[in-house]
Amino acid sequence: MSFGAIIRPATLFVAGILGGGGVALAAAATHGGDTHFLGAASTMCLAHAPALLALYAGYDRIRTAPVAALLLGLGTLIFAGDLINRHFGGSSLFPMAAPIGGLGMIAGWAVIAIGAFFRPGATRA
Repeated sequence: MSFGAIIRPATLFVAGILGGGGVALAAAATHGGDTHFLGAASTMCLAHAPALLALYAGYDRIRTAPVAALLLGLGTLIFAGDLINRHFGGSSLFPMAAPIGGLGMIAGWAVIAIGAFFRPGATRA
């Protein structure tokens, strides 16, 4: 099984998790007192879920889609997970988790941009 064959369905799965999670986090932020961490986590989830959905849909036309999806998905999960843990647990997931997740998201967007310089690939499995 190829890297892309694993990443493509995972991209759609993570898009759904981030979208639903982003809505739930927005509701929790609205009703939960201090909204700083949950609101930021919600924003990142709701911003990146559609991007992942677009990568899934354009998978055959965007050569860098698998790598970009991996970076965006993991970066968002780590970043939002760290903020959620800070809100509910009072501590970080691990040292530098939010900055590492943020760098993952930035790298994912950079990989999307780099994809503009590659010809669309043949249909992938």
